[in-house]
Amino acid sequence: MNNVALNTTQETGWDMTIGAAAVPGSRFIPVFDPVTGKPFAQAPDATVAETDQAIAAAAAAFPAWAALPWAARAEKIRSFGLAIREENSALARLLCREQGKPLEKAVSEIGAGLAYLNAYCDMVLEPAVLKETATQRIEQHHRPLGVVGAITAWNYPLLLAIWKIAPALVAGNTVVVKPAPSTPLATLALGRIAARVLPPGVVNVIAGGTETGERLTSHPAVRKITFTGSTETGKRIMANASARLKRLTLELGGNDAGIVLDDADPRAMAADIFWAKFSNCGQVCAALKRLYVHRSIFAPLCDALAAFAAGVKIGPGLTAGVQIGPMQNRAQRDRMEATVEQAVAAGARIIYQSEIPSSEGYFFPITLLADAPEDAEVVRGETFGPVLAIMPYDDIEDAIARANDTEYGLGGSVWSPDVARATALAERLEAGSVWVNQHPSMDPHVPFGGIKSSGLGVEGGLRGLEEFTYLQIVNVKK
Repeated sequence: MNNVALNTTQETGWDMTIGAAAVPGSRFIPVFDPVTGKPFAQAPDATVAETDQAIAAAAAAFPAWAALPWAARAEKIRSFGLAIREENSALARLLCREQGKPLEKAVSEIGAGLAYLNAYCDMVLEPAVLKETATQRIEQHHRPLGVVGAITAWNYPLLLAIWKIAPALVAGNTVVVKPAPSTPLATLALGRIAARVLPPGVVNVIAGGTETGERLTSHPAVRKITFTGSTETGKRIMANASARLKRLTLELGGNDAGIVLDDADPRAMAADIFWAKFSNCGQVCAALKRLYVHRSIFAPLCDALAAFAAGVKIGPGLTAGVQIGPMQNRAQRDRMEATVEQAVAAGARIIYQSEIPSSEGYFFPITLLADAPEDAEVVRGETFGPVLAIMPYDDIEDAIARANDTEYGLGGSVWSPDVARATALAERLEAGSVWVNQHPSMDPHVPFGGIKSSGLGVEGGLRGLEEFTYLQIVNVKK
């Protein structure tokens, strides 16, 4: 894939980008179409030597890139964004094909990524004078770290790649990006676009599995790792990075709870609550995972959610009008099937389950479960799919205690027309982000991150940009 325009039907030729060169790789892994469950392309599986080559290219490019004035870097990054926008249609179709999401949602994903890119280009970390006297001047500066290893997840491949590339580059770093092995193609295409408009080695994109990731996270020349994915993988990355005390930003799993208060109108809130869970087929780290509903409106809200779900169209992402596609991979689909079976065996009731297309792919029905016990996996774990557990409560203190009784702490929400009351309760949830009458809501200027097993550090806003720098204190005796 030496030149963009993109060919979204090709089966081979998905080159990595190392320096400015298109590198086809020496071994390959299949990429599956979630609609059919069958492979449709071959992607490179970077060896240790190829991973080292990419890191060396990034290290060689770092001094000149870091030496550019802040505004000059931002101008080049904006050009990268414009080049991405020119390929929006082809990138979206490719993203739809490998990830499974509807084409409209793929277009929106790219648009959201570009919004973050442009927002970061507007941000500047200015030096600050901490102390000034007749005999002393102390300044604080933000300096780039060096080579950044960026590892992304399969649910939002391009959005997450841009989330990591843009602030790293704005701050003066160079990057080596490794997408998830099940969704590498659109990100590989992003690398070829970068090679057209950015200096060689500033953005390098490789692909591969565990061996590639292990090498990238442990290599001595990589100064920082930014990762989005599962908590267990995050722990392994943290262990790999510990030998050299690498900087880390880890955006990991979530088991976000929502609490619906007794004054809520089920019919008025059903659509927003539904999409808080089922957007992207429920494959969102900060999606609503558990819903606690006051008993007085429990049955009406269950009915309203089921009625709304019945009108949602499920199917192949390239089919017009489809709102939810298949799950991205077979392993996750099988996990959802086992989660529902375990919950029902433990006493949960299926109150709604949608029809799915007749297909050999990874489609899974929209599933609403009532009365799941608190120790069921659907309540305790991260339900990363189109399954929502809905439980009644009688006392708000009990609901808050149950919402906080989790190893995760990514997001949470409270739903009520009484905004002041809902806000006061939301502030008591143990989560990095809390929302009122929405879930989730992201903004390029707002930091996003979690506590407990949901990760370290933040992405977004000036705080997210600072994560790609170190503080240098310049202390001058006059």
